[in-house]
Amino acid sequence: MTLPKPRAAIAALPAYVPGARSSGTGAPPIKLSSNEVAFAPLPSVREAIAVAGEFTNRYPDMVASEVAEGIAARWSVGAQPVGAQPVGAESVVVAGGSVAVLGHALHAYCDPGDEVVHAWRSFEAYPILTQIAGAVSVRVALDPDARHDLAAMADAITPRTKVVLLCTPNNPTGPAIRRDEFEWLMAVVPRGVVVVLDEAYAEFVRDPAAVDGRTALAAHPNLLVMRTFSKAYGLAGLRVGYAIGTPSLVAPIRACVTPFSVSGVAQAAALASLAAEDELLARVDAVVAERARVLSQLAEDGWRVPDAQGNFVWLAAGAKTGALATYLEGRAPSILVRPFSGEGVRITVGSPQENDHLVAALAAYPDRF
Repeated sequence: MTLPKPRAAIAALPAYVPGARSSGTGAPPIKLSSNEVAFAPLPSVREAIAVAGEFTNRYPDMVASEVAEGIAARWSVGAQPVGAQPVGAESVVVAGGSVAVLGHALHAYCDPGDEVVHAWRSFEAYPILTQIAGAVSVRVALDPDARHDLAAMADAITPRTKVVLLCTPNNPTGPAIRRDEFEWLMAVVPRGVVVVLDEAYAEFVRDPAAVDGRTALAAHPNLLVMRTFSKAYGLAGLRVGYAIGTPSLVAPIRACVTPFSVSGVAQAAALASLAAEDELLARVDAVVAERARVLSQLAEDGWRVPDAQGNFVWLAAGAKTGALATYLEGRAPSILVRPFSGEGVRITVGSPQENDHLVAALAAYPDRF
């Protein structure tokens, strides 16, 4: 009796590897393996979550329209960069995390066999989501500084290319794409290709030369900017992500979004987070300050770390990646990091106390990469 078989592309999918978690035995580890923030939700956000929890017997807003309106309002007023253009809710699509948004975008724009160009190593969901959509992942190696090689990415574009993915700051290596190199790329990418600027860590960027999707949108009708409430806003457990582009670019993506995929609790938390944005972004400043302190200490101790513009740092350990991760996990307290076999280790910036344990452990490690 022959059992049902999945599509060949699905059967061959690489596994998405989440950050390591506590085994549940012994002292709690220091968890720096997932790019989360160390802060609990703000009191106002917790209150909104509690109130929304009273109505979980009802379906939420099917397309998270209030959240889309709140995002559009935030992008259209306030302390925006020079050149930023106002957007309306019709330019915003909200889904269950930026990973879901990207998956919907690939389904909207890729036919089977189409190509998706992206850097590698970059966000590990890119080739997985591409393969699920039936498209072909075209990986372009990072340059020696762990940055996107945009000239090589441009060379990789063919008539089959439908989407180009740009992760800035790049997860897991850390550098952000510069404004000038981004504009150069946009000038050579065919207008019929969707360019996705994945800015999941944009709030942590302090490089004045980095591209900012808010100012880039008006000049590029084929540009889709993705962001998330999971990182800077501390809602990783509730899954709210979004993308912004021209209404005509966004409409096919919205058509692919699973109805009611963002829960009412998640929508309430996102709206409360937008209302408390100044308070939340002050927390981001604290993370950035800790990032600078960790980077300074690592450099003093002889470690070579790429430019870090996210809430994490990257150690290119190569063949010694597993040994370094095992060493950190075996410390007291145990430190969990995210190893990428044969390539390196990504370490999230934690609380000051957690970071103290990290830099002390790395100072005692015999090798430097």
